[in-house]
Amino acid sequence: MNRTECTTSTTCPYCGVGCGVEAKVEQRELIAVSGDRHHPANAGRLCVKGSALHETTGHEGRLLRPRVKGRDVSWDSALDEVAGRFTRLIEEHGPDSVAFYLSGQILTEDYYVANKLMKGFIGSANVDTNSRLCMSSAVAAQKRAFGSDSVPACYEDLELADLVVLVGSNAAWAHPILYQRLARARERRPGMKVVVLDPRRTATCDLADRHLALKPGSDGYLFNGLLTYLADRNALDQTYIERHCEGFDEALAAAREQCPDIATTAALCGLPAAELEWLYQRFAATERSLTLYSQGINQSSSGTDKANAIINCHLATGRVGKPGASPFSLTGQPNAMGGREVGGLANQLAAHMDFANPDHLDAVRTFWQAPRLAQNEGLKAVDLFRAVEAGDVKAVWIIGTNPAFSLPDAARVRRALERCELVVVSDCVADTDTTRLADILLPATTWAEKNGTVTNSERRISRQRSLLPPPGEARHDWQILCDVATRMGFGEAFAYRHPAEIFREHAALSGFRNNGSRDFDISALAQLSQAQYDALAPIQWPVTDRCPEGTARLFGDGGFYTPSGRARLLPVWARPPATPCRMDELVLNTGRVRDQWHSMTRTARSPRLLEHCDEPYVEIHAQDASRRGIANGDLVRLHAREQSYIGRARISDGQRPGSLFAPMHWNDRYTAAGCVDALVAPVTDPVSGQPESKQSPVRLEVVEQHWRGLLLSLEPIDALPCDYWSRASLPRGERYRLAGFTAVEDWRVWLEAWLPAGNDRIELLDSRNRHYRAASFRDGRLQWVFIGACDGELPSHGWLGDQLGKTLDAGERARLLAGRPCNGEAADQGAIVCACLQVGEKRILKALGEKTHSVESLGRELGCGTNCGSCIPELKALIGEKRG
Repeated sequence: MNRTECTTSTTCPYCGVGCGVEAKVEQRELIAVSGDRHHPANAGRLCVKGSALHETTGHEGRLLRPRVKGRDVSWDSALDEVAGRFTRLIEEHGPDSVAFYLSGQILTEDYYVANKLMKGFIGSANVDTNSRLCMSSAVAAQKRAFGSDSVPACYEDLELADLVVLVGSNAAWAHPILYQRLARARERRPGMKVVVLDPRRTATCDLADRHLALKPGSDGYLFNGLLTYLADRNALDQTYIERHCEGFDEALAAAREQCPDIATTAALCGLPAAELEWLYQRFAATERSLTLYSQGINQSSSGTDKANAIINCHLATGRVGKPGASPFSLTGQPNAMGGREVGGLANQLAAHMDFANPDHLDAVRTFWQAPRLAQNEGLKAVDLFRAVEAGDVKAVWIIGTNPAFSLPDAARVRRALERCELVVVSDCVADTDTTRLADILLPATTWAEKNGTVTNSERRISRQRSLLPPPGEARHDWQILCDVATRMGFGEAFAYRHPAEIFREHAALSGFRNNGSRDFDISALAQLSQAQYDALAPIQWPVTDRCPEGTARLFGDGGFYTPSGRARLLPVWARPPATPCRMDELVLNTGRVRDQWHSMTRTARSPRLLEHCDEPYVEIHAQDASRRGIANGDLVRLHAREQSYIGRARISDGQRPGSLFAPMHWNDRYTAAGCVDALVAPVTDPVSGQPESKQSPVRLEVVEQHWRGLLLSLEPIDALPCDYWSRASLPRGERYRLAGFTAVEDWRVWLEAWLPAGNDRIELLDSRNRHYRAASFRDGRLQWVFIGACDGELPSHGWLGDQLGKTLDAGERARLLAGRPCNGEAADQGAIVCACLQVGEKRILKALGEKTHSVESLGRELGCGTNCGSCIPELKALIGEKRG
């Protein structure tokens, strides 16, 4: 048989590291992925999510046809409806009555067309992006300090630094390939020091010489104190300050007034003074100092000031854009930076130009030939959806994101969309929290089908190449936007036939009237042929005639983009979180888990990505748990804003007393009450508009369960009539964890009301009605198995899940209800620690009991930790526990 096979180089669609991927396609199916050894971001390594990409590209659950009011329609009908209704609303209420909301997961070419249409031809700047939720404070701080949204560092600096400070960054889970790159650098250079600043002890702390568990939200005080310390110890680079900076005296005066000495700063941060002094001494003495910061800094009501406090310390010591020495913002999404390049934020123009600059307005208007160009900034994300709720924005087009789940005060966002006159959603997934609220649904392509570019955290542009044909009637986002633009009368400006044409225009605009006045310039790529575009190798901007091979670092010799050409140090007055906790409240921190991504529409398709963590949880310090009568594994409820979240309690001394952590990923498709962003207040940074997602006051209580259950089903179950449930994919079928807060009077009657009936059923019920087990067969094959209990432990799901779809004899059926495998079948290996190679905790502990006492020896024996390395911190923790 002739089997068509090819391997394509593309880019991973997850975090901002921007790893290169080699994708193997056979007969129009993605069958394997591996890291691209030639891509400079990852040199062949992939994290567990990237390694599982080929497991996530099936068509199940895809949106395949346009829909209007729930009915499948033709593309012409859907596009006519979108264009006609947008046009009418603009004519009746003006261009600011409509808006776009975009995503850091669409491609730069998609972003470019959306911004050109809204800002250039509709004439409104009401186009924002979910990157507002993760990167906008870093953007604002860089623009205030450098005069531009410029990241001065590159990944090579991880190998060159002598001191690496990670602030509000659990890189081991959120940016695992960079974390492993740092770990390997430290192995080669044992003198390198690594410090983690985080209220919570995370997997990243495994690498650290010191973990400073500072008070939530106190980072600004810490870096103000550092600036004071550097000045008092004569550790400043006076020459650099005099030649390349302005505002130093004002910045130091503010820092000194608030944080005059270590003792004061330590008290504000909730840290021992000796720990703080150790860090300050190392920073003062170490020329090659790299500060990596991420959402723990950005997602704050003072995130911009916190980032500027970090940048102040680097500018004051001349450590910007030099090998191994820079402030370095780590991006959350794969194309957050690409979106910023084309003006994806409501307060930006394309090509890093600004509304406040008349020359920039004229340049964009002239280049696009767009007489209606918006003249003022638009509404940032939180304000945008407030305007939707108020009726000021009457139509919103949401592309590639799920704001009804991910925005703070998510319940209010849902109410706003329910009231909105027109909600258009372009997505690849049919059923999300947001698609359920759409009037018009447009089927879009996803990662394996898209063709274009993305930009990672180090300004590196990489190609994302199409691997598979679009399923059903799905179209690329840029094509959909162009078709609507044409119907609105703007066809001549949107007559693109290939993403290469869009990229060339984007590159040409970056160089238009630039002459070195703007940081973003890729004008040397403006003449690429389609073949050259298809073959484009990863490259860091700026890319100009003077630097055609790209630019690794910026500002090493000064030359900033402020009017004076000098970097600005900003006076920062650090402040605590905007919403203080009451006596009965705790501080909630939200974030990612290792093996999941955003709302799980992609990662939940892979059963092995759910083995490490398959349901929502709440991490709690033992003191806080004890006061509330909470034991490890209990269900607990968080309350805030008349909303609740239910998760499994994890007692951890890695939490500060008074603080909690809950993952952001679970939503209405995967659990009963897991939308944690419903608890987050819509409080934003006044400069960037970024929400405060890391310091939300919540109340915590234990949930009294009357019974717990485990259901494994060959077919998905849509309605689960119980108080708590969570679902996860299996290689065959689905797994559900269930709980009820009241008694089930008759287990059989209750199950028959909602589980599919087979033609053969077995059951086991104890005399006290406290334990019930049942299984259903259709044509001899196991259809589902349910185990419910009012006390005791439930069996492991692993072996039970393997039985789904099988024909079982009488002995095997008895073992099924007992929950025990027969001799010779796979034993339960416990919770999965290494998702890449499916190695569980019980196997690891057994090996450790047989004298295996290092990560390396575990890797040789079991394979764990030898692929992406994300599980290494947990392996080390198990080794430590075994040693006692």
